Amino acid sequence: MKTQQFLEHHGIASNPFAEEDAQTDPVFKDHCILSAHHPTWDKIYGDPSEPATSIVFGEKGAGKTAMRLQIVRHLADHNRSHPNSRVWVIEYDDFNPFLDRFRDRFGARHRRAGRLLADWKLWDHMDAILSLGVTDLVNRVLESTPAVDLPTNEINPADVRTLDKHQARDLLLLAACYDQSSAETPRGRWNRLRRKVRYHAWLAHWDVAVGLVGTLVAAGLTAYLQNWHWLERPWIYLAVAATWLPFLFRFLQRFWLASGVARHVRVGKHASNQLRRILTKIKSADLAGQPLPRKQRTDDRYELLAKFQGILKTLGYGGIIVLVDRVDEPHLINGSVDQMRALLWPMLDNKFLKHPGIGFKLLLPIELSQFIEREDRDFYQRARLDKQNMVPSLEWTGEALYDVALTRIRACAAPGQTPSLTDLFDPAISERRLVDAFRTLRVPRHLFKFMYRLFVAHCNAYTDEEPSWKISAERFESVLALYSRDQDAFDRGLRAG
Repeated sequence: MKTQQFLEHHGIASNPFAEEDAQTDPVFKDHCILSAHHPTWDKIYGDPSEPATSIVFGEKGAGKTAMRLQIVRHLADHNRSHPNSRVWVIEYDDFNPFLDRFRDRFGARHRRAGRLLADWKLWDHMDAILSLGVTDLVNRVLESTPAVDLPTNEINPADVRTLDKHQARDLLLLAACYDQSSAETPRGRWNRLRRKVRYHAWLAHWDVAVGLVGTLVAAGLTAYLQNWHWLERPWIYLAVAATWLPFLFRFLQRFWLASGVARHVRVGKHASNQLRRILTKIKSADLAGQPLPRKQRTDDRYELLAKFQGILKTLGYGGIIVLVDRVDEPHLINGSVDQMRALLWPMLDNKFLKHPGIGFKLLLPIELSQFIEREDRDFYQRARLDKQNMVPSLEWTGEALYDVALTRIRACAAPGQTPSLTDLFDPAISERRLVDAFRTLRVPRHLFKFMYRLFVAHCNAYTDEEPSWKISAERFESVLALYSRDQDAFDRGLRAG
């Protein structure tokens, strides 16, 4: 007996439990993303008009990634319905590029993950977040974002022209330091952005004009007066060199600035000479007193973050939401709880998490919660977790899992059909028994795996000629017992899951 035959008999067009990962689950993305929420959804999502931080701990399969996708979808809907108070979304969920660049900055003695991550600081997180945000913003301004991207962050080309000259300068500075696109050369992309915001670079090259004029005047006077013996005297060369001193000073100053940025933005990819050529096109008056990430400290990053927020506000975005997920997946972390802690703990800083206009949604593995309980008073004073909307455990009740299963079954219903979960089972299996059984599964991923295994086991026990349209109580209990044993082995790290 085929599984699809069993499902179609009950009015279900496709298997509701075939996928286990929310990122590749069409049932979730197409039907459940706006309706199937965890009971703590309101606390975690909050109010987009006032972005707030939430810290969530959940075990594998509890729905952290699904919640991230739901937040993105809901914010996209919010932005469409509130064009004057939109929220810019930064998905900080792929740490591999930043960790790889960070590791490349250190010698062989720091190659071990534990020693390397001990040097990871809060400003490295800030640089990574600014890199994601600025790169996305430049993509939108240059209209080079793939069309398949969810339109959470959108920029009206007409709004770009509303940036004043100071904000245009700020955007160019941020792009020089943090734009990490590899679609084209950094210099060519920066020049396209400069033309887009109408920043005139030729004014920055007055010192080149002085040097050229000085050289031409010296050569012209020598030729006009036929005083060729001047060429034998050192003073004429010194005079010409003096006219090039402003250019030399600017060259050295920009190289010094570029080297500092390239050295201290440890999660970025910068070539000092390429960055120096970009900074050379910004007027000295516009660079004077401006923050640049060229020191190992957070002060400059906070100022740059404020500039980024100011630009977004002019473009119609009153807040920023940063989604942090998949902390356990980078190859440098490799599932190690100690290394996850080393990576994440610098971010648990109340000043950072409560930065005005920014809300952080930290979706973290449950294993990290044990470290929270062991921390000292200084950590609690710095992190102030009591103010961060913390959810200690993303738990699911049996009733909530029953609702999830029913929602998915009805999402996969054939046209005109309204299947019920209890219709699949023998009448001896009551709704209360299903709820109690689902409670032992704890999280949606285990629920999906169990239901898929149950369907397969039932269908394998019957032929196409003699099908059975109800799952018996004996079959249900035996498959549940086997799955519970495997689940226990997974919890103890003896199975892959």
